[in-house]
Amino acid sequence: MSASLQREWQRFTPQQRIGRWLLRMAIVAACVWAVRTIEIIPEFLADAPQQMADLLIRMWPPNLGHYRGGVHDALIETLHIATLGTVLSFTMAVPLALLTARNVCRFAPINALANLLLVASRSVNSLVWALLFVAVFGPGALAGVLAIACRSVGFVGKLLAEAIEETPRGPMEAMQAVGAPWGHSMMKGMWPQVQPAFWGIALFRWDINVRESAVLGLVGAGGIGVALDDAINFFHWDRVATILLAILVVVVIAEIVVTQIRKRLI
Repeated sequence: MSASLQREWQRFTPQQRIGRWLLRMAIVAACVWAVRTIEIIPEFLADAPQQMADLLIRMWPPNLGHYRGGVHDALIETLHIATLGTVLSFTMAVPLALLTARNVCRFAPINALANLLLVASRSVNSLVWALLFVAVFGPGALAGVLAIACRSVGFVGKLLAEAIEETPRGPMEAMQAVGAPWGHSMMKGMWPQVQPAFWGIALFRWDINVRESAVLGLVGAGGIGVALDDAINFFHWDRVATILLAILVVVVIAEIVVTQIRKRLI
């Protein structure tokens, strides 16, 4: 065995041992603090298995007759919210990604401002965005579309900006050397290199948005979440089971479709 492949066992230094001990103590303290903060009620915790079993008994078997009674239309609306929200997010994320990418925009303050907008988008959950837009536009699918779009901008813009920054400069420099305008250089020099990442990000984000759109209705932002909330409030557990089953089927189909499209495009 060569000397480069041999491993030498060494003890941790005193500083390393103290650091590891402090890290473990910090993790334990954080867990204890979290458990004390959430105020777990032992009686409810002990009764949880029986309550869950009773709930599952009420939900089984699902009444598939409810599917045509409003579940189908709500499910289609959920897919529309996810699709339109994804498309709208790309119309906002692409300019921000170009301004964030340092090899496209070389003005540091603009890079920082665009990156701040992307971070702000990612820092707010889609349900919070939905609550804000429901307060502005009222309940409905419009609030859901805008919530999905604003939530997705940060995710799409960050990944797209990273893909742009990782592109080789050779094709762009060649286009600029022959006097091509900036737009032509971007379309012919950079877009072919970014295109696989672009479609991969689009499919991945749409897949995520389908899942997120399913719960936006719980705050009044349209989609199948509205039907789920109504069914829970009226204790129609067989209808709840049908809605959950429909969401599961759509998510699985979306995963399969996205995987197959990615194999063909990338």
